[in-house]
Amino acid sequence: MTDASAPALAIHGAALRRDGRELWSGLDLEVQPGELIAVLGPSGSGKTTLLRAILGLEELSEGSIAVFGDEVRARGSRRIGYIPQQRPLPRDTALRGRDLVTFGVDGHRFGFPIPRKGDRARVDALIDAVGARDFADRPVGELSGGEQQRLRVGQALADDPRLLLCDEPLTSLDLANQQAVIGLIDRHRRAADAGVLLVTHDINPVLGSVDRILYLAGGRFTLGTPDEVLNSETLTALYGAPVYVLRAGDRLVVVGAPDAEESHHHHHHDLHDDPGTGAHA
Repeated sequence: MTDASAPALAIHGAALRRDGRELWSGLDLEVQPGELIAVLGPSGSGKTTLLRAILGLEELSEGSIAVFGDEVRARGSRRIGYIPQQRPLPRDTALRGRDLVTFGVDGHRFGFPIPRKGDRARVDALIDAVGARDFADRPVGELSGGEQQRLRVGQALADDPRLLLCDEPLTSLDLANQQAVIGLIDRHRRAADAGVLLVTHDINPVLGSVDRILYLAGGRFTLGTPDEVLNSETLTALYGAPVYVLRAGDRLVVVGAPDAEESHHHHHHDLHDDPGTGAHA
C-alpha cells in the first residue's frame, strides 16, 4: 500500500555497472510528490538506464529504489507512468490512435488485457485530456510525431500515476508540440501531486517547470536547483574540464562539455543537429 508520507521516489546508495564500466555510484535522490526533477547529461551517462532501474527493468549493482515506500519490482508498478522517447511508429502500424491509450487502461502493458467496466469512458476522457479527439480514430502510423506523443502521454496517465517517468519525451518535436507535451505533464503533476523525473537533452522547454536538476557525467553527478547546477563553476567541477554556461535571452547554452557522444543543447531546438555548437545536457 502506498505510504502517503513517503517520497514519490527514494534512491539510496545506488550504483550501476555495465560491461565493467560504472555508469554512476553513490546516487542518493528523493523526488517528493509534486516535484519535477530534470535529468541531464551526455549520451552514455546512464540517464535512460536510471529510468529502467526505477521501472524494475535493470538491476542495480548496489543500493535500493523505492516508490512511495515500496521497493521496486521486476514487473513494474501501476503507480508509475512512463512516457518513452518520441520515435515515429511505422506508417503501416495496424493500430488506431485510441488503441495506444487503451493499452494503458486495460492492463496490456503488464500482461493480457483485462477489460473493466468503464474502460471505454476512461479512454475517451484521456483522449480528451491530451487533446487527441480529432485524430484518435485515425491509423497511428499516419499521425505526426506530436500527435503520437500526445497519445503516449495519454497512455502513461491511464492509471493516474503518482510518479511519472519521462525519457526525452520532446525529441524531434517542434516547439509548439514541445510546449503542448510539457503542459500535459505539468498539468498532471499539479492535479495529482505527482513526482516527475524527466530525462531531457534540452533544458529550455522545461526550465520554467523544473524544481531541481540531476546532472550525470563521466560516472559522477550533481544535484541541485537550476541555478545551483547550470553554472560554469559547477559543471567545470563535474566534468573536470572547462565548461561554460551562457545566457542567450531566456535560454541557456552549455559549451565545452568534453565527453558527449553527440551534440546536446540547452537552447533552441533547431540547433540540435549542429555539432559545432558544443552544447551538452
